[in-house]
Amino acid sequence: MTPARILIVEDDRVVARDLAQQLATMGHSVVGMISRGEEAVLHVVELRAELVLMDIRLEGETDGITAAQEIHDRCQIPVIFLTAYADAATVSRASRAEPFGYLLKPFEELQLSTVIELALHKHRAERQLRASEQRYATTLSSIGDGIISTDAQGRIIFMNPAAEALAGWPRPEALGRSIAGVFRLAHHITGEAVEDPVLLALRSGQAAGLPAGTLLLTRHGRHVPVDGSGAPVLGEDGQVIGAVLVFSDMTRWREAEEALHRARTELAHAARMAVLGELTASIAHEVNQPLMAAVTNAEACIRWLTGPAQDAGRAAEAARRVVRNGSRASEVIASIRALARNEAASMAPLDLRSAIQDVLVLMQGELQRAGITLRTSLAPALPMVRGDRVQLQQVLMNLVLNAREALGEAAPDGCIEVAAQPAQGQVTVTVADTGPGIAEDIVARIFDPLFTTKPGGMGLGLSICRSILDAHGGQIGMRPRSPSGCAFQITLPEAKHGPSDRTTA
Repeated sequence: MTPARILIVEDDRVVARDLAQQLATMGHSVVGMISRGEEAVLHVVELRAELVLMDIRLEGETDGITAAQEIHDRCQIPVIFLTAYADAATVSRASRAEPFGYLLKPFEELQLSTVIELALHKHRAERQLRASEQRYATTLSSIGDGIISTDAQGRIIFMNPAAEALAGWPRPEALGRSIAGVFRLAHHITGEAVEDPVLLALRSGQAAGLPAGTLLLTRHGRHVPVDGSGAPVLGEDGQVIGAVLVFSDMTRWREAEEALHRARTELAHAARMAVLGELTASIAHEVNQPLMAAVTNAEACIRWLTGPAQDAGRAAEAARRVVRNGSRASEVIASIRALARNEAASMAPLDLRSAIQDVLVLMQGELQRAGITLRTSLAPALPMVRGDRVQLQQVLMNLVLNAREALGEAAPDGCIEVAAQPAQGQVTVTVADTGPGIAEDIVARIFDPLFTTKPGGMGLGLSICRSILDAHGGQIGMRPRSPSGCAFQITLPEAKHGPSDRTTA
């Protein structure tokens, strides 16, 4: 026997006391004796009852059947009816409250003990079943693929959130509907209807998949490429009692496939044009700045050594800057060669703020000579990113050079703004200018390889920038500024803690 905490709901105090004595003899604990149904509903949880013995006819407005129904609905505590009434109408009404037992007064102690034991066992089994069903429902709901389950007639009995989102049908509206009315399919070329794999599975008793090029026609009129299959659910007798459909949105896969095809076409075209010297032009473009900085610092070194105001300390510092500029040029050449050969780039945690400042120091002299104002807005504590320092500095230098060229040779009022801020797990870097901007009809093409608006340009700078950022898991985009100019924005994911790795540039 399993001891339990039992609540007695009986309006006859003598009967209630006698019942309590019997239960104590059996080893159970009586947590309360209540005479009214509405009080039982209010206090059953507070008393932590595990079972309720309920008389059908009670004092007050709420009889035992109504109270049992409310207890079952609110807290799913099992109820056993103990009553002297066994007419057909009462029994029929009592059965709708789903009691765990029904005993007619007077009853033997053995009968009461047996019914209580069976009720407790049934309740434990139902509770375990509900927990199991909840685990399965939670698991299916968390899966990214769409899942729909039907009965043997093809009516929907379950639909996870992914299936709701893809089909455009909220689960409450889809439940009970035929699968054919919710999961409508068509061929992506002919537009002809494609038979639902669930109906095929129900009819044949075997799993059935979707043909290639299948589109899901959503409730809102969208056409979504999908892939998936339906499988029958068999009962204990081997008969089909339903089916399960699992399907996936193939939109991103198809977009990736199309992007890969476009990339292959572009790469083939770039390979055919290699003889025109794209790589040479790119190297000259990137190396020019550190070389010019080296020349400037060398001239400064000579002035401090031979001029009227000689200063050996400053001359030495200028010479050290020449060394750093030369090393920078060497690193750029090595990086571009690795990029051209599709070699792996060294990826490591990187202080992006420091890398940006190094580039701006390199560019400052040229911008000052051109009369261009440089403004910066760098967050004092940028998150670390993971990447190749030289390659990311190439991207920033290219954007600053493009802004410089957009402002022209004579730009007394020109301004370039460089900003860097953290944003929801990413770092954004913006390079903006006050130049004439970019015409709307070419905005969509500015990142295409070999496309340029500059006389004598090769159209490689922005294309290389995008390739580098793609390899770093980042993005680059452009937006117009008001009243003039444009702003290029790059985003890079924050570095996750872990060892340095290597990835294909």
